[in-house]
Amino acid sequence: MSVAVDEHSGPWTVDDVLALPEDTHHRVELVGGALLMSPNPGIPHQRASLRLAMLLSLAVDHADAPFEVLEAVNVIVPDGLLIPDLVVADAAAAAEAGTTLSAHDVVVAIEIASPSTRVTDKKLKPSLYAAAGIPHYWRLELDPAPRLYLGHLERGGYVDRLVQVGESTGLDEPFPFDLDPAALRR
Repeated sequence: MSVAVDEHSGPWTVDDVLALPEDTHHRVELVGGALLMSPNPGIPHQRASLRLAMLLSLAVDHADAPFEVLEAVNVIVPDGLLIPDLVVADAAAAAEAGTTLSAHDVVVAIEIASPSTRVTDKKLKPSLYAAAGIPHYWRLELDPAPRLYLGHLERGGYVDRLVQVGESTGLDEPFPFDLDPAALRR
């Protein structure tokens, strides 16, 4: 992919990013015409992502909610293209989607912080997801113990509630969901 990146001049567009060859080593996102690259996540991250996706899918099914849980999909936001670790999206929109999903169809964007993404996931992405109007932004941090920050959009920003090991999410919205973050570790 470096050849395609090196040969590009000027600000990047969503179409430019989607036309790049597949990169098996990096996630390539777009913010304000600039590429944001991060290494693909490691095993602890992927383990937690899979477990969280499975638990969310079970909760969505149990509630008969009109949502689908997806991993690492391209989401179009006003300032570019982001790839959340997980999304809970409108099931009908997801069924019709091709390469991308509109932020308007995302109910929950979830990032799992890694050493290489911690600052971006805590500072940059919440503002981009909020500007896109995504109602919920959750951030999972794995070290030193799993903890989940549950953000709900209020007046243009997310108000977080921290859930730590031994506690429960106890959510009713956007669907009932009870999780102790301890379930996400090995």
